[in-house]
Amino acid sequence: MERNDAVMPSVAIVLAAIMWITLLFLFNQETAPEPVKIDPALNAAAAKDWPVLGKAIFTQGNAAEGAGACAGCHGLNGQGGVGPKLAGDQNILQDAVLVHTRVVNGKGIMPSYQGKLTDKEIYAVTNYVLNSWGNKATPPLVTPAVVAAAASVISPDLLKNRSRFVPEEIKLPEITLVTFMLLCLTYGIIGLYSVWAEGQELKPGIHKTRSSPLSMLSMIATLIGIMVFGVLFAHQILIDLAGWSADPIVKPNVTAEGFYSAMVVILLGVAAGLYKKYFMDSEVLIEDSSGEFPW
Repeated sequence: MERNDAVMPSVAIVLAAIMWITLLFLFNQETAPEPVKIDPALNAAAAKDWPVLGKAIFTQGNAAEGAGACAGCHGLNGQGGVGPKLAGDQNILQDAVLVHTRVVNGKGIMPSYQGKLTDKEIYAVTNYVLNSWGNKATPPLVTPAVVAAAASVISPDLLKNRSRFVPEEIKLPEITLVTFMLLCLTYGIIGLYSVWAEGQELKPGIHKTRSSPLSMLSMIATLIGIMVFGVLFAHQILIDLAGWSADPIVKPNVTAEGFYSAMVVILLGVAAGLYKKYFMDSEVLIEDSSGEFPW
């Protein structure tokens, strides 16, 4: 009996690839740094006004604009509380622009202060945090020029978010695309495997399989590959974890992690396919002319 399901798996995989490309475009658009305009007056004010204005914003906020005092969550002396500790925090001292990004965009329970504080106030409170309670950031002062320069560099914080299996901020369009992409990909892989393992024509009955030296060699090579790439993946994870706690922070090798883990998954699928085709007996049931399954 000639099967009629040999084409659709390929179509499903093509659709999954299109959805994946769309996902990459959406995610890169969302994580792309926004261009920063350099205002000379703001540049000068950011480097000069932080001791007084920055302290006022940190300790008192701006009630008229609905901006709460930073000290309410982070402590009057940056010792932490509801919010994380700011005094001596190596993450912000090594990536000074991160403070500016958090004040502008917010994160988790911390709200965004964009629109509640002026640009001058945002830079002032940023520099107050970076230069108070013994903090000595690099660079010591954040100005629009510094933010503009950093916009062209992927920060460790952003890279860490990009390297997550599920990004911190994922919206409904991405969730929908991921769901349909995985459905199409799963159907396509299973369908192509079925055609390869069972053939273009289905023949009822029990099919006895006998392994050949070539199939045995292929299975052994596949299992060795799984172990090798598994060890390489575990080794890379340990290196990257150590890099996050290093001084300075060493960015993770996301490409290597993804490649090793993908090879493990692919080779596991190859091993399962080889076993099904060459090492496991199978039975094919098809409908007879009466439309009933002959079991």
